[in-house]
Amino acid sequence: MLFHSQLFVFLFLPVALCCFYAARRAVPREYAVIALSFVFYGWADIRFVPLLACSILLNWALAFVIREHRSMIALWVGVVANLATIGYFKYKNFFLENIEFLVGIDWEPSPILLPIGISFFTFQQISYLADVHGGRAPVYPLRKYAFYVSYFPQLIAGPIVRHNELIPNMDLDPWRPGVAERIARGTVLFVVGLVKKFAIADQIAPHANIVYAAARDGAVSTADAWTGTLAFTIQIYFDFSAYSDMAIGLAMMMGFIIPANFDAPYKALSIRDFWRRWHMTLSRFLRDYVYIPLGGNRFGVGRQIAAQFITMTLCGLWHGAGWTFLLWGVWHAVGMSANLLWSRDGRTLQPIAAWIVTMLFVIGGWVLFRAETFGAAQTIYLAMFGLGDVVSHIGGFNVWLALAGAVIACFGPTSQDVALMRLRPWRPLAAVAAIGLFVVMLEVGKGQPIDFIYFEF
Repeated sequence: MLFHSQLFVFLFLPVALCCFYAARRAVPREYAVIALSFVFYGWADIRFVPLLACSILLNWALAFVIREHRSMIALWVGVVANLATIGYFKYKNFFLENIEFLVGIDWEPSPILLPIGISFFTFQQISYLADVHGGRAPVYPLRKYAFYVSYFPQLIAGPIVRHNELIPNMDLDPWRPGVAERIARGTVLFVVGLVKKFAIADQIAPHANIVYAAARDGAVSTADAWTGTLAFTIQIYFDFSAYSDMAIGLAMMMGFIIPANFDAPYKALSIRDFWRRWHMTLSRFLRDYVYIPLGGNRFGVGRQIAAQFITMTLCGLWHGAGWTFLLWGVWHAVGMSANLLWSRDGRTLQPIAAWIVTMLFVIGGWVLFRAETFGAAQTIYLAMFGLGDVVSHIGGFNVWLALAGAVIACFGPTSQDVALMRLRPWRPLAAVAAIGLFVVMLEVGKGQPIDFIYFEF
């Protein structure tokens, strides 16, 4: 079920809010949300519901063993089981295709439907098991743990929430002081995300799709390569930040504050700064559960660079089962390592120069992220350097929309800052938000809503 569908906005969400606020005690309220979350998850394909339920039960049981025996074996069983689940559904065909290429055995790939959100809820549970082993988390009742993992606002595409950011708030009275403001601010943030998705991301996406399809099948011009890549640069920002805004807004409507995922990443002045701002909960997970255990910055520059390469390579592979995603992770590891070596002796760039270099590096990386093959990526890169077709054969690039998106992303305040901090109660603003929601939902109803990009991961 998509956040920006009429079914969700006009039926599921009102039912969920009514059930949540109608329950006067925490236990029935939590069971109601769990049931609704499983309905939400199973709406697209009910076959995945048992997978989610079994994943929750297995990890909860392992948490008990880890707590009682401080068992490193149980921790590794949990980590391997979670990664194996992702590996089977997401990487099986990728690995077998590469084995076939290396050994020359003919193999017919089997169709495997990827469960939505599997990369997110498995990583969330890995972090919980690690925290239990490290004494940073208790073993919660199954009801609360199931709520934590399956909570529908963050189930499909994050943010990757930690146990202490959600579970302790479950016992709070939803009718506590400030309820009207929380619902209002959450609604505004949800509408902002909805507008981002429909009015910017989905409108600029067709040009990027056409350019990269042409690059896969043949040559493109320099203008097309740049406009297509810039279109995707804007699309992916507004697509994923829209989902994150909507998730945070939905949680706030129920009185929960879940972590932000974006902090104006296109304002970053270095690639390391970019990863502190982009997909912040994933960056935090990789830092705390991969980079630091590998040594982090505690054992010299060589060890730190090696940890960065391993961490970012895994980050790339997490995003998709393909060599282009893996190389995208390596690309960012190279950038982070170069940034580290450059800044070791206190060298800096002027802010404008630093921003330009960082953005060009990020935009160059998006080529690998978006291209379906190395051949398509090579075609785009060559064209960007003037080695493509002379004449553009692709139109449809909305310059004004791209410019507006770039200005908002690079110079505007963040959605959370506006909706959760700056806005003050004002009836005309509430009317504008209501009209915006109504207009966008009418437009969405004209066709099938477009999936969020990160649903693929």
